[in-house]
Amino acid sequence: MSNITGNTDAIDTSDKIYFAPLLPWQQDLWSQLTKRVSTAQKSLPHALLAAGMQGMGKRAFVWRLVAWLLCRERDSHPAGACGSCESCQWLRSGTHPSLQVLPLVSMPTNADHGTDKDKSNSAAKNKKASNSNKNATNSASLKTKIDDIRALQPFIYQGGQGMRICVLDHAEKMTVAAANALLKTLEEPQAQVHLFLISDTPAQLLPTIKSRVQQLALQTIEPAIGIDYVTQVLGSTVNREAVGTAEIEQLVQLANGAPLAAIALAQTPWYSKRALWLTTWQALRSGKRSSVAASDYWQNQLDLTAFIQLSEMMLLDMRRVCLGLGELQKDINLSVVLRDYQPADSAVAAFADSLQQTKIALQQNVQEKFAYDRLMQELAYL
Repeated sequence: MSNITGNTDAIDTSDKIYFAPLLPWQQDLWSQLTKRVSTAQKSLPHALLAAGMQGMGKRAFVWRLVAWLLCRERDSHPAGACGSCESCQWLRSGTHPSLQVLPLVSMPTNADHGTDKDKSNSAAKNKKASNSNKNATNSASLKTKIDDIRALQPFIYQGGQGMRICVLDHAEKMTVAAANALLKTLEEPQAQVHLFLISDTPAQLLPTIKSRVQQLALQTIEPAIGIDYVTQVLGSTVNREAVGTAEIEQLVQLANGAPLAAIALAQTPWYSKRALWLTTWQALRSGKRSSVAASDYWQNQLDLTAFIQLSEMMLLDMRRVCLGLGELQKDINLSVVLRDYQPADSAVAAFADSLQQTKIALQQNVQEKFAYDRLMQELAYL
């Protein structure tokens, strides 16, 4: 589900993430690492990997640790960077001389890949086309090339006093040439130089890279801790409606146990429209509504990217029910709808393929209305 809700790994993409409260399930790991630095060892492994699906808080942990390691007052602030020393001020301004980040868009003060809530606000301002272009640009800008790695060499090998940190976000998007160039740095550790690799899909990393880094234990969260955190963050309302325990548990389950992904899911503009999607599908299939009318209606409800995310969620659960498994979304009566009619596997696969093709088309500046009309026509035959 993490791919449906977008980038959900960081609580905040501004510089405040350096000083954000520690996520409750990360307490033990934080204590282990900070004690290792604070004791006589005063060292960390040369290269660390924060890996796992989005929504577990790995980026939040890494940025918080980076700030603490660079903090001039860290010995008297074991719980996190002080936020006021010269080093912390450099971080706030995005000009820290001892920190290098690849790709540049991952720098917290420069990040341009906000939460789904940010995206919905942008859509509300009628910037749908520009958002599509921005998404395509961001996808390309997340790739790290060999020249980017080479440009790090002076920083890594310059010598001098003090700790220097390199953060390589979206490490799985490094080109093969870039990954091979990075191997030299991993094989020849430099004093007081630390590399943090972050990856949402570590299986895509070269084995030679993974064998030379130590992975941080950020992949496992106790269900009760995750549910409690989601409950606290969402508070008493989501979309002005009371949030019950069952809904919180459903959100966490849909997010595969990732608390930040569950929170982002609840805040998406489409999550509250799942029952409406079912109603539209039934009306289209029965001929009670034309695909043109449905398209016009939904264009005023959601931008096309959000509608695709909604449709992917619905198909995911639809497939579960058709396979005889229980639905994950127990609040919209999907199984009741499917008792009377179940689409063929081939039809579900065909519509899923159309959703993927539409994503690609959006990156190529296709007119959103045309793409919306076509999806509604195909939904009528699901």
